[in-house]
Amino acid sequence: MTERERQGTAREVLGAFTRLGLTSFGGPIAHLGYFRDELVTRRRWITDEGYAELVALAQFLPGPASSQVGFALGMHRAGLLGGLAAFAAFTLPSAALLVLAALAAPQLAAVVGAPLAAGLIDGLMIVAVAVVLHAVIGMARTLTPDLRRAAIALGAGLLVLFVGTGWATLLAIAAGAGLGLLLCRGGGVPAAGSVSIPISRRAGAVCLAIVAGLLLVLPVLAAVVPSTALTVADGFFRAGALVFGGGHVVLPLLEAAVVEPGLVTAEQFLAGYGAAQAVPGPLFTIAAFLGASIAPGAEGLLLAGVALAAIFLPGLLLMVGVLPFWGALQGRPMVAALVRGANAAVVGVLAAALITPVATSALLDPRLTATAGVDVLAVALAAICAVLLIVVRAPAWAVVLVGAGGGLLLAAF
Repeated sequence: MTERERQGTAREVLGAFTRLGLTSFGGPIAHLGYFRDELVTRRRWITDEGYAELVALAQFLPGPASSQVGFALGMHRAGLLGGLAAFAAFTLPSAALLVLAALAAPQLAAVVGAPLAAGLIDGLMIVAVAVVLHAVIGMARTLTPDLRRAAIALGAGLLVLFVGTGWATLLAIAAGAGLGLLLCRGGGVPAAGSVSIPISRRAGAVCLAIVAGLLLVLPVLAAVVPSTALTVADGFFRAGALVFGGGHVVLPLLEAAVVEPGLVTAEQFLAGYGAAQAVPGPLFTIAAFLGASIAPGAEGLLLAGVALAAIFLPGLLLMVGVLPFWGALQGRPMVAALVRGANAAVVGVLAAALITPVATSALLDPRLTATAGVDVLAVALAAICAVLLIVVRAPAWAVVLVGAGGGLLLAAF
């Protein structure tokens, strides 16, 4: 891809990510699948190699991985404005829905527990199986073209499956990079897969310094100044800055930030978690629900904004801070070998996530003892969605509609 082909506009990025923000259900791994389908396969904004580099880099950084990848993709396409457009378009739809859900909290439990609503959520989780499967197949073709890299991917997947902790993903990608250094030298630097984002090292260093400074200053301010907004900013900033992998891993820190101090009740926290499962976009937007639940009216809306900004800010600053140094390293042969190994490990990590939690959450039902817990109808719906996506090459939003409709039909049986 030439430099001219990489150039785009913030408006173009806004349009693409608005669609993703409205249709990307299923959690961070599924989001990565949606991103690849829309931006690598369909729009060709970046190659599989470059995309895998961003995914691997996001896995090494704390914060919401899918949001960081989306932000970086926006910057790759249209600079800083493109990154901000990507973040806003991907995040704000679910945040707005969750604020509305918080305002309607008395009715929320009944809505989430209704059979049809549960069927809709189940259908969207089934779509995620097809989306992640499509991403794994496509990335495997590009990033594991030989036996050595296929073996790295297999080893990374098995490590994640058997260790099963948040640190396993980091360990798998680090091990893949190390094996790449040993096994994947030669062949030159894959220039087509390199990530080119124009950020100066000085700007990167400033962003890293801001994260470190806020981690030190916000707890002091929250302790000295009696302000709910500062307390929220401190708790949510720490949650966003100290959690690797994002998604569900952030929930314990958020609970400690809002339930233990008594800002929200445990019931409100669980209601927010249930609502976050029913909307597209990143799970980190649960921050908007929790902030809006702390106080009524305009104050609640203000706290929702503070919580949302605080939880996403460190991850985005870290991505901007690291990218210029990463870009300077890409041209070195040893780094190219590391990248090849890490990219292969990413394929294995995604394949492991496809098995659990994506497929196990969507396709297994412990109540079905006759089929060893496998929901045959859910498997059939997942197969239909996969065929539509992989063979027919239907757009992801159309497959989401099919899966949602299928989930509603399954709920009726």
